[in-house]
Amino acid sequence: MKFKVSHSQDTVKGELKITGSKSESNRLLIIESLFKNLQISNLSNSDDTQVMKKALTSNEVEVDIHHAGTAMRFLTAYFSVQEGRETVLTGSQRMQERPIQLLVEALRSMGAEISYEKNEGYPPIRIKGKKLQANSVSLQANISSQYISALMLIGASLPQGLTINLEGQVTSTPYILMTLEMLQRSGIQGSFEENTIRIEACSELSPKTIPVESDWSSASYFYSIAALAEEAEIKLSNYREESLQGDSCLATIYKQFGVETNFDENSITLKKSKCSKPASITEDLRNSPDIAQTIAVTCLGLGTACKLTGLHTLKIKETDRLVALKNEIEKLGGEVVISNDHLELKPSATLNKNVAIATYNDHRMAMAFAPIALKIPVIIEDAMVVSKSYPDFYNDLETLKFIVEKD
Repeated sequence: MKFKVSHSQDTVKGELKITGSKSESNRLLIIESLFKNLQISNLSNSDDTQVMKKALTSNEVEVDIHHAGTAMRFLTAYFSVQEGRETVLTGSQRMQERPIQLLVEALRSMGAEISYEKNEGYPPIRIKGKKLQANSVSLQANISSQYISALMLIGASLPQGLTINLEGQVTSTPYILMTLEMLQRSGIQGSFEENTIRIEACSELSPKTIPVESDWSSASYFYSIAALAEEAEIKLSNYREESLQGDSCLATIYKQFGVETNFDENSITLKKSKCSKPASITEDLRNSPDIAQTIAVTCLGLGTACKLTGLHTLKIKETDRLVALKNEIEKLGGEVVISNDHLELKPSATLNKNVAIATYNDHRMAMAFAPIALKIPVIIEDAMVVSKSYPDFYNDLETLKFIVEKD
C-alpha cells in the first residue's frame, strides 16, 4: 500500500505518546523468560516485540521471527540454554541473508549445539538446547552489539556466570551499556570495564516492575519534523534525560538545526523558533547508526551537506541502508557518495516533487523520508512496513496536521 504524505502549514505543534523502546522491551522479555518475577510496563507495541513475545511462549519446533533481527540474535542465545528443547529458528528471505555465524561460533565455543539448515553462516539454524558449563567467551568487538548483548542476556543463567572478552574497538557501546543496565535493574550483577564484560550467575530474581522508556529512534522522526518546519513545538512522552538509549544523542545533534530539547519530569518538548540551516555537518554515528537515515533526509530537506561516518553495520540491516539511502535521495535530487562505513550528501537547491520512495522492507526508510513532506509531497511505498517498530506512526503524523492519503 502506498501513502502520499504532505503538509501545508509552516508551524507544527502537538503532543504525542511514543511506544516503548523495542530495544529495552526485547531485552527485558528475554530476562523475564529466563528468570520470571518481572513485570514490564510501557512495553513496545512494535511487530518486533510481538514476534519476540510469541517466540518465547511458542511450543513449536520451528520459530519464525520474520524480519526481526534483534529477535534472531537474542533467541539464538536463548534457545541454546533451553535444556532438552530443539528449535529451528528461521525468518524472512532477507533474514536468511543476514549473517549469524559470529554469534553461532561464540556459542559453539561455549558448548552450544547449533547447525545450519541451508547456507553456512546464515539462518535458518537448528539449536539443541543444553546446560552450558562454559564461563568465558571471546569475540571481535566491532561486530553488531546485538551479538554481544545476546551473550550478556544468557550469562546470568549459566552456573558460573559469564565473562565476555572483546577484541579490538567496541562498536555501539550504548547498546551494550543498555543491556547491562537492564540486567542490573532486574537484579542481576554485572560490569563492563575496558574490553571485558562480566555477568554474575543468578538463580532467582526478586519480584519487581520495570518501566520501558519510549523509543528514541522513533523520536528521531519528530526531531526531523521540527528541524524542517519553520516553527515547531512537539511534546513527546515518556522520555528521560538520563537515557540508556544511544539515540538520545539526537538532543545534541539537532541543536545544529535550531531544535532545542526541553526535559520535563517524564517527557521532552522539541522547540524550534528560528530558522537554522548549517552549510554542512559531520557526525560519527558508530554508537547510534539507526538515526543515520533520519539525519541524511533532514539535511537533504534543509539544503545542508553532510558526512556521516561509523555506518558499517548498516549494510546488514533490513536492507543495505547505505545503498537504499543513495538510491532514494538521488530520486529527490540530492547527490550521494557511499563507502562501507560512511555517507556523504551534496543536496540539491530544489527537490523533486511526488517522488515514490521505495522502502526495501525497512521501517526506517519509510519513517525517515516522511518528514520531508514538510517541503514537498512524497509517496511512501509499502508504507505499513513501519509496523515493525512504530505501528502508530501515520496516526501520529496526522495529529501533527500531516495529510496522509492512502492508496
